[in-house]
Amino acid sequence: METRAPYVLIGTFVLAAILAVFGFVYWLNNTGGIGPRTNYHVQFQGPVPGLLVGAGVLFNGIRVGEVTQLGLAPDNPRFVNATISVASATPVRTDTKVGLDFQGLTGVPVVTLEGGMIVAKSGEPLTLIAEAGAGQSMTQAARDALRRVDSVLEDNSGPLKDTIANFKTFSDGLARNTGKVDGILAGLEKMTGGGAPAQKVTYDLRTPQNLGPAGKTLSASLAIPEPTAVAMLQTQRMLFAPSGDNPGFAEFLWADSIPKLVQARLIDSFENYDIAHAPLRTSDLGQADYQLLIDIRRFRIATDGETRVEIGLSARIVDKNGKVVASRLVETSEKLDKIEPTVAVAAFDAAFARIAKELIGWTVQAV
Repeated sequence: METRAPYVLIGTFVLAAILAVFGFVYWLNNTGGIGPRTNYHVQFQGPVPGLLVGAGVLFNGIRVGEVTQLGLAPDNPRFVNATISVASATPVRTDTKVGLDFQGLTGVPVVTLEGGMIVAKSGEPLTLIAEAGAGQSMTQAARDALRRVDSVLEDNSGPLKDTIANFKTFSDGLARNTGKVDGILAGLEKMTGGGAPAQKVTYDLRTPQNLGPAGKTLSASLAIPEPTAVAMLQTQRMLFAPSGDNPGFAEFLWADSIPKLVQARLIDSFENYDIAHAPLRTSDLGQADYQLLIDIRRFRIATDGETRVEIGLSARIVDKNGKVVASRLVETSEKLDKIEPTVAVAAFDAAFARIAKELIGWTVQAV
């Protein structure tokens, strides 16, 4: 026995289900879905590009509702009236700020609500007024800014042309007087002590060559450590007595600090006297039998009385046990005809040659 399907009943049920789904979607979109809702009127004082019914409403960045209605203000077609439906728990106040934001790469517009402290009176319809220019996109804002800049430039085209012409006149004047400007700047640098620092000139102490035949040589190994000296002598500058600076020696420098220079030239002098038994430096390997300890007492130009170069050394020969074998003072001076670097260095060379010769003869006799 065949059962006839109730086609009419099935068709009616399917249609009812479709209508129910469409109705639910429409209700969800336009009334905000589940929960109590509150409607507010919003007025924009300008265009709202891209804003559509169903667009989101954000309160402090959180979605709280949707736009349910849009239309032009009947009394002023430049204004746009909108109705928004938000959750009733949303703290909308009479001074809540209303704006329009554009989200994502496509710039989808949403209504934004922010803050507010003044609570509306009960039963009084609340209309929120959006800030002027709230519907302006970044592109439109850039266009308006460029339009204003263009307007300012157009209004001031005459003064701008005059200013550019004055700059050209000024630059032409500078170009014609470049030499004078350079002279003025150089004068200012000299007056203020600026500019590039003067180039220093380095002078060396010459090692004496003719020390006579090596009649007697060193019978034991000898080391010459770096001489000791007071702090004033630990310098590369030329020293004067009485102390002071001489303008002719402002760029003068010895090749090394005075103690290191004296050590190096003393060792060179011993080598020129007898290279086979040349003394060692303290940094050389091995321990020498004796050490020649030098203390520098004077290494200067004396200007009191007859101008002269003065060199004064205190010398001691000490064995491995620290016992002083011999000691003496070695001093000399050389007359200085003119106070200038080259003449002074030549006088120091002559004085040091006598000092070195005397020290070498005394040392080979004592060791």
